[in-house]
Amino acid sequence: MAHHFANEIPTRLLMWQRVRAYAVPPSMIETATARRAVGDWAGACAAARTDVDFDLRAVADRHGTDLTARLRADLRRLAPDLLRWHMPRIAPDGRLRPGLTLTLARYGHSGAAPLSLVVRTPPAWADAGQRMSLAVWEGRGNPARGRPAHSHPHPCPEPRFRFDLHRHLWDATRSDDLARRSGADRPDVTGASTALNPPGACAALGEPRLQDGPWAVDRWAAEAEALLRAEGVPPRGGRGAFTVRLGAGRRAVLELVAPDDSHAPTLRPLRTTLPPQQVAALPVLPDAAARTLPDLELLRAGLITAERLHPLVARALAAPASAGASGGEGASSPAPTGGPLSVTGDPHRVECRGEVHRIALRDGMLSAVDHDQVTLRREELLVALGGPALPCLRAIDAVHRAPEALPAVRERLRHGDVAGALAVVEGLLGPAAVLRDGPLREELVAAAARRIDHGLFRAGLVAEHPAAGARADAAGGSGASRAASAGSRRPRLDRRTPSVIRSKRTSRFRPRTGVYR
Repeated sequence: MAHHFANEIPTRLLMWQRVRAYAVPPSMIETATARRAVGDWAGACAAARTDVDFDLRAVADRHGTDLTARLRADLRRLAPDLLRWHMPRIAPDGRLRPGLTLTLARYGHSGAAPLSLVVRTPPAWADAGQRMSLAVWEGRGNPARGRPAHSHPHPCPEPRFRFDLHRHLWDATRSDDLARRSGADRPDVTGASTALNPPGACAALGEPRLQDGPWAVDRWAAEAEALLRAEGVPPRGGRGAFTVRLGAGRRAVLELVAPDDSHAPTLRPLRTTLPPQQVAALPVLPDAAARTLPDLELLRAGLITAERLHPLVARALAAPASAGASGGEGASSPAPTGGPLSVTGDPHRVECRGEVHRIALRDGMLSAVDHDQVTLRREELLVALGGPALPCLRAIDAVHRAPEALPAVRERLRHGDVAGALAVVEGLLGPAAVLRDGPLREELVAAAARRIDHGLFRAGLVAEHPAAGARADAAGGSGASRAASAGSRRPRLDRRTPSVIRSKRTSRFRPRTGVYR
């Protein structure tokens, strides 16, 4: 009989725990903060692995100096490391959501085209390094000057993912609003999921299953009011309709009752059934407002401490999360720490020929301390001729091929922290070590190869997935059919489509839809 645990940790929290440990390393936060403190916003972006795909002088020529001054002021307030901290991510690895264009700020209309500051993520096949890019969006059919040569798969901003209504997620001067906007400053919240999502409120909205997920139903009314005002939707009879995406193919259509300054806004399901076209045209509540802040969930579940949070996030959340603790002043400037570094100078001990020998770093490489050089050279020669190796040499070889810190190295490479991964390797094997064939070398070689793919995408040399058109080549079609297939990014489904591809294209549970934020 299978065992069932009543207090099982949700999978999404385990993912966010790994993300907080490896996605934004402390060195990135420290460097970006130092550059931002002296007014070097471009240096802060470079430290946070964020490219800038526009020229301010070109923006001034096109939109004028007043709008450019507003843009430059936002860039100086931008904390790219804080933006990376709050960016949407996908399961199960917690990497940045690929192919995303997210709005950071809107500047209204200037001349004939609206201007927006957006951040973009590369497609999944070119996401090595987990880099982001800042760009200026002028609307459909209005290419901006200084636009990068490469084409983005989704250049239009996504309404579901937008931070222009949540500046506290990227603006260093507004980060203190995080406690109020996330509900962390509420004294009646004890940390349980049912307190954040009352069952009565969920049932009143017609979705009782909301109490089992990371949904901040208690904040939807206030966030929807701000959304409708930003979209300029005039309330009809004191009401305004909007949608909330609850999952793949599931949307809740709600209306805001009495969205004015004299009454507290409340929600209720829309009484009339709208056609799909009208539902798609309604404003969408951003995920940043619809879901509970992951850091708040991690703190209340005891999976993370305030010292491991981003300093700006910890300053806003540490005191409310530890209600009753002596004021919480000690968390005003915590020193962030990342995942555990396996960098030690202590010798490892191995049983060799009836004795306990030491293995430690000597002269920049891992060596058997208790064997002289003559013995080591003789034993290495015997191994080359096919003889058995000493236990000390076998231990050193195992560490070179698959060390115990390989999962930590893999996580850092997956999130683009190449410097952190190399620091772990050098701490284990020494800076003068030569990697041998094995899982560790394969991970490093694969990471380097994927960075080449990202460079080709940034240079505009590969505009789509390299595997596009492989289906026509495998079918042995004519040159015209292969060219047509290569030019079509998503071929139409027909009876000749393989069943595997058809199931992937029609499935409601695709990997990219498993988003927790």
